[in-house]
Amino acid sequence: MDESNARHKAKMQKIKAARDRMMETKTEEKGLVIVNTGPGKGKSSAGFGMIIRCIAHDMPCAVVQFIKGNWSTGERDFLRDNFADKCQFVVSGEGFTWETQDKERDIAAAQAGWARAKELILDPEIQFVLLDEINIALRYDYLDIDEVVEFLLHEKPHMTHVCLTGRNAKPELIEAADMVTEMTLLKHPFRDGIKAQKGVEF
Repeated sequence: MDESNARHKAKMQKIKAARDRMMETKTEEKGLVIVNTGPGKGKSSAGFGMIIRCIAHDMPCAVVQFIKGNWSTGERDFLRDNFADKCQFVVSGEGFTWETQDKERDIAAAQAGWARAKELILDPEIQFVLLDEINIALRYDYLDIDEVVEFLLHEKPHMTHVCLTGRNAKPELIEAADMVTEMTLLKHPFRDGIKAQKGVEF
């Protein structure tokens, strides 16, 4: 073994020892409240990635999709066509607010979605629930942020994971969450006149 490789091995052994010591202290398990927010792309994509992981681990899961309505998405078609027995998929929105142009309908759809979401979260068989674009409904006050946070903190079963996606997550939700990821926008082709692409954005 040459000197450079020997130094590298010694360094990696120290890192591994430190990592092992750290991992020994991580013993608790709990259902997480996860928030994916920020102006960058990938919030829903990351949430659906976790749904696929749950299916791979035989963990019953569910999706409640707010706002997007009947807009056809690949993830919805894929899950409904192939994994309806493992992942329930609920569409509560009627479309983006600038499409419906009816605030009362938007509020009613969001509240119906939240009512269904609570049922799914409380279902003892379901281990992971994705609330896709719920942050938009919360941003427009279609849902009461205090009620949502109170439910997640005090009524959600201890081992159930809930992921909430969408831009502009409210501070109260960020404070209550166990894990928060902010997607940062550096570049987006929409700015250059390129429309949403199949397989990338829907």
